[in-house]
Amino acid sequence: MIAVDTNVLVYAHRREARLGNAAYEVMTELAQGDRPWAIPWPCCYEFMSVATNRRLWREAATHSRDAWRQFLAWAESPSNRLIGETENFAKVLQRFLVRGHVVGGVVHDARIAAICVAHGVEALLTRDRDFSLFPELRTRDPFAAG
Repeated sequence: MIAVDTNVLVYAHRREARLGNAAYEVMTELAQGDRPWAIPWPCCYEFMSVATNRRLWREAATHSRDAWRQFLAWAESPSNRLIGETENFAKVLQRFLVRGHVVGGVVHDARIAAICVAHGVEALLTRDRDFSLFPELRTRDPFAAG
C-alpha cells in the first residue's frame, strides 16, 4: 500500500502551485485505481491547516468547507484507507522519538512515519526530506525525474 503525505495533497488541491498539475494527476490515478492507498489521519489535519491558512494563500485561501470536500473526495475513493494509530503504535513511535535528532516539528513527521510503518505501508509519497530520518519507511518523491 502507498501512503500520501500532506505536501502531495496540498499540491493536488492548489493546482496553481508549481507541482499542482502533476500532483493532481498522481492523486487522480490513486483515487481511480484499484490498488490500495492510504492517507494518514495526521496528514488530513495538516492538509486542512495548510489549505485554509490565510497567511500562506492570502485572500485565495481555501474555505474550510471546500478543503473538507476535497479531502472527502479522496477519502471516499473505494481503494483509499485512512490510517491512524494502532494498538502497538506506542512501541513503533518510541523507536522513532528516542533518536536525538527527532525534535520540534520532526515529531509530527515521526508520528506519520510510525503510522505508516505500523500499517505496513510500502512507500510514502512525499517531497519532505525529514522522512529520511526514518529508514524503516521507504519514501518516494512522485515528481522526481525518472
